[in-house]
Amino acid sequence: MPIELPKGLPFSVDTWNPSSKRKRHHFLTHAHKDHSTGISTHYSYPIYCTHLTKTLVLLHHPQLDNSLFVGIEVGQSVVIDDPDGAFSVMAFDANHCPGAVMFLFEGHFGNILHTGDCRLTPECLQNLPDKYLRRKGRKPRCQLDYVFLDCTFGRFSGKVPSKHSAIQQVINCIWKHPDAPVVYLSCDLLGQEDILADVSQTFGSKIYVDKATSSECFLALTLTIPEILTQDPSSRFHVFNGFPELYVRAKAKLVEAQANSKPEPLIIRPSTQWYACEEGCSEDENCKNQRMSEAMRDQFGVWHVCYSMHSSRDELEWALQLLTPKWVISTTPSCRAMELGYVKKHCFSAQASPDESLWKLLDLGVEASSFANVPVAVKSLHSSSALEVSAQGSGDSKLQLVKISTCQKEDFNLSPPRKRIPVTLFGRARFGLQESASQGEEEKIVNVKGEPSQAVDNQFEQESSFREEEICKEPLVKKLKVEINEVQCHKTVEKESSEVGNNNQTSIGSSKCFNERLRKLYRSMNVPVPEPLPSLVDLLKSHKRAKR
Repeated sequence: MPIELPKGLPFSVDTWNPSSKRKRHHFLTHAHKDHSTGISTHYSYPIYCTHLTKTLVLLHHPQLDNSLFVGIEVGQSVVIDDPDGAFSVMAFDANHCPGAVMFLFEGHFGNILHTGDCRLTPECLQNLPDKYLRRKGRKPRCQLDYVFLDCTFGRFSGKVPSKHSAIQQVINCIWKHPDAPVVYLSCDLLGQEDILADVSQTFGSKIYVDKATSSECFLALTLTIPEILTQDPSSRFHVFNGFPELYVRAKAKLVEAQANSKPEPLIIRPSTQWYACEEGCSEDENCKNQRMSEAMRDQFGVWHVCYSMHSSRDELEWALQLLTPKWVISTTPSCRAMELGYVKKHCFSAQASPDESLWKLLDLGVEASSFANVPVAVKSLHSSSALEVSAQGSGDSKLQLVKISTCQKEDFNLSPPRKRIPVTLFGRARFGLQESASQGEEEKIVNVKGEPSQAVDNQFEQESSFREEEICKEPLVKKLKVEINEVQCHKTVEKESSEVGNNNQTSIGSSKCFNERLRKLYRSMNVPVPEPLPSLVDLLKSHKRAKR
């Protein structure tokens, strides 16, 4: 599923849910179902896409109105007015399926290329504006800020043949099986029409599609390549709908032919999934390369050809070297962009200054002074991957982006920094703020009723966040009970001792327990240093005086 774009952007791409519906502009890269899921429930005007994509989507979602869509064709540029500032968008061929495009956005948020699903080739990328392309080792005149990249096969290291080469493998496989009475082509609904067209032209035969059992496929092919279709089942070439049980249906066809004493039919599956799944097998590289260069038969009798509508790892690396973007975000799950060499080399150590457009993209207000000496982590808590940011210490206000990855289905849930109301400190905090471990100060240890110090620390961290929330809701704290048996401080603290029942008690009432940093904190908020709570000894004495 496509990812939800950060809320700093006024548009969404290929996402249809309550969050994306709040965007002011919507873009659809192509008509595959996984990119239009939810569109009939969460649609909103306007939806920008190609005319063919709109027609295919309306076939599956007839309840949508034609007026929702705004046409944008390959090579066309549109300027869109927006309350936050006008921006332009241009469509480019994605080399994926009929009607599929990439979108290039240019505006106050930066320069963003959203590839959708794509197969990036030299021909595909040469159509992009020349100012964004690297030429003869020279950096592009204008650098892309972000590329939202299709990394479906970002982990697949095999050398994937070109589409033309893969189609030739299909044709060669058919030539090698002249006795096969029927050739079943298990092609996807959208994206493999070129295979059917070339087979039909090469062998001079139309291709049969069962309109009754494969109505979706028939309607889609009617829009794209109607001239090669036939309703005559005696044709040698059939579109084979093998999903969701390809091998079960393939075995049934082979068993049927064997039972009737007929030659086996030829079943061809053009796809990269079989090769990607088999990548982990123990074969040498020569064998793997051979498998990529010709059709291979599996144990179920299905012939596979490595035909890909998505970029391979090598193609992604090459494309990024040509585009040289600042940041790369994967539109597929599992942080696959993180494994690309370009991202490891150029994005992990990239520096983002406080005025960097990254913060506009995330809709996060950043001030240099706010991040000095403070570690920052920005994460999407409900996604399989995150955008993590860390600040460098020693007064360096520049931020270092250490991870750029996908956040599937979730917005970056970020908001600008806000001023907190003064919070009165209780319990362990009264003995002074704990200094950073990097500054070499020792950690304070508090034992409450004999519990281990580590457990107390964990409990304190949980309770402190809860107290802060409660204090924000109720400015007045009516009651507080603190029971402390023993306090061990590594700093010098003024002590008062008194003998009560032959037991020594440590005073917690001295104002000198507040260190200089804590005093500065109160002064910065224009709040006087609070008077300490009385010691237990003082409370007992006052209680006795009251009785007298």
